[in-house]
Amino acid sequence: MNIERRDLRPDDVQFNILYCGICHSDLHQVKNDFGASRYPMVPGHEIVGRVTAVGSAVTSFKVGDLAAVGCIVDSCGTCPACHRDLEMFCEGVEGSTLSYNSQDRVLGGITYGGFSQTYVCKEKYTLRVPENLDLAAAAPLLCAGITVYSPLKHWGAGAGKVVGIVGIGGLGHVAIRIAKAMGAHVVVFTTSPSKVEDAKRLGAHEAVLSTDPEQMKKFSSKIDILLDTVSASHDVNSYLNLLAIDGNLVLVGLPAKPLEIGAFNVVKGRRSFSGSNIGGIAETQEMLDFCTEHGIVADIELIRADQINEAFERLEKNDVRYRFVVDMSTLS
Repeated sequence: MNIERRDLRPDDVQFNILYCGICHSDLHQVKNDFGASRYPMVPGHEIVGRVTAVGSAVTSFKVGDLAAVGCIVDSCGTCPACHRDLEMFCEGVEGSTLSYNSQDRVLGGITYGGFSQTYVCKEKYTLRVPENLDLAAAAPLLCAGITVYSPLKHWGAGAGKVVGIVGIGGLGHVAIRIAKAMGAHVVVFTTSPSKVEDAKRLGAHEAVLSTDPEQMKKFSSKIDILLDTVSASHDVNSYLNLLAIDGNLVLVGLPAKPLEIGAFNVVKGRRSFSGSNIGGIAETQEMLDFCTEHGIVADIELIRADQINEAFERLEKNDVRYRFVVDMSTLS
């Protein structure tokens, strides 16, 4: 299909898209798992490109610069959440405007995402990408990176803390690297025997096969922060029991069906079950700068545009190590 981007306004940045990651939430949207999908749809919210034009009031970008767009491209800017740089929790009437499948505040209609050739975004919501990052491998940081960085920072991951990561996928493998760079002791929990060794390659200090009761028992009441990245239905109670006193399990995966929680699994030890959803624009820039400083990018499979359907089929089967990224030069 042909889509039309808006004419440049004074505070807009326009860029050609170089790479766009494929997120598990793209799969949910395509399949309407959340019951809010609108078609025709152009997915993609892990977008990296090269600036081709800027509006007259733009000061942070010039033609030729690298630019990136993540999940959020607009918000009300006036609510308490927006004043706290928490645009992802915008409390305005329309909420946050997302990169795609969202009400377009400017043009009306629906926003179209990064599986395309160009993008236009307000300067305030456009992110700077350092030139020395592998651009294709950096694209997943725009969602996967901030989705795990924000809760790790919020709940104090760092030296002296034991951080558990449930699931080694698009989110989990980046979370391992970020938590380790923050100084935490990182323990990974996976149902896949083949990923136990890979967890150590990614930087985990320890890896546990979560289907083995004896291995799980070793970490009972030992984990301070447990990041649950799983988007499929699963029993979260076995992981709640791993939390230390005042420990926190943070859900960042998006299972389509509700999770059942046993009351005693949180009452014991004053444990908490929490959630986190991406991050604000300032924090996303902070995450990109942190990842640049520590050399953190995603492990990717770079694909052509005509391989997207196959990639979605493989993603549904968890057959990717660990993130698909589309080379958008192949779209034309």
